[in-house]
Amino acid sequence: MRYMLLIYGDEKSRAKMSEPEVLALFKEFEEFTERIRNSGAYQASDPLQPTSTATTVRMKNGKTLMTDGPFAETKEQLGGYYIVEAKNLDEALSIAGCIPSLHIGGSIEVRPIREIAPSR
Repeated sequence: MRYMLLIYGDEKSRAKMSEPEVLALFKEFEEFTERIRNSGAYQASDPLQPTSTATTVRMKNGKTLMTDGPFAETKEQLGGYYIVEAKNLDEALSIAGCIPSLHIGGSIEVRPIREIAPSR
């Protein structure tokens, strides 16, 4: 089963990190990614640009509206994701528990990916 591991954190806190701290965190992510690649669980991953680069699209009264910024103001912002193959939820949670940014705060949302049968 495939799972998406959504990585949330406080962008303001990350912005306050020193360059050596950021580089160390990036190194931890590289090592984590390599470990899950070697285990066969890795499917995909990407970091996201800050929420200041986001545009939100909505539909109101039949018209498409676009606004700068994220959908909602929150304490934690979506910063990236991993897609992993795991035997079950417990294995996916175990992988999520090793994501490096957890030690600086934030959270990981683990969600099964709904498999859609190919159309004919």
